[in-house]
Amino acid sequence: MFNLTPEDWVAVRLSLRIASVATLVALPFGTAVAYLLARKNFWGKSLLDAIVHLPLVLPPVVTGYLLLITFGRRAPIGAFLADHLGIVFSFRWTGAALACGIMAFPLMVRAIRLSLEAIDRRLEDAASTLGANRFWLFTTITLPLALPGIIAGMMLAFARALGEFGATITFVSNIPGETQTISAAIYTLTQVPGGDAAALDLVIVAVIISVAALMASEFFARRAGARLHGV
Repeated sequence: MFNLTPEDWVAVRLSLRIASVATLVALPFGTAVAYLLARKNFWGKSLLDAIVHLPLVLPPVVTGYLLLITFGRRAPIGAFLADHLGIVFSFRWTGAALACGIMAFPLMVRAIRLSLEAIDRRLEDAASTLGANRFWLFTTITLPLALPGIIAGMMLAFARALGEFGATITFVSNIPGETQTISAAIYTLTQVPGGDAAALDLVIVAVIISVAALMASEFFARRAGARLHGV
């Protein structure tokens, strides 16, 4: 299919793995930050909002370089994690997942925040007057009502992580079988004479996966919305 080589399929599987891990790890943090921005007023809220959305406006190479000097093997945080916890990000697939998660984080937060802001607060107030504590209120009222936005945010983050290139290649390089994602593989093939056809096959695979992710987002969001409204 598509005349992909075994190395190309490795890049496809690695991309799916990295995007999935990045999305799942970012989800609890994205939900928490979205809740803070949607529901709380505090000093520095505008600054937090700007920092969260910074990866959208910064050149991806800048984000990758910042990750390198922060989580690199000789960087303060990176050295501590490696020496004391055995966690290494630089030039590993885990670093690619970190870079993809950071680049996709603003899209996830934005979708979840909009969903939280659209919730009718009177429903939460009614549950509160009936004796529900904050945790129970969040898990049984707020979270289910925000589920369509959470699903949309997850799928948008997954699609963004799948296509990440600049920050990833700057932070973890382009190592076949370890950090070479679909985007990096396409870039490599375009630099090789006669590699355009193989690059086009990977492009088609990337388009198919991205379209499938967006369609799945719409489907699950509609299903979640229908259940909430009893349809």
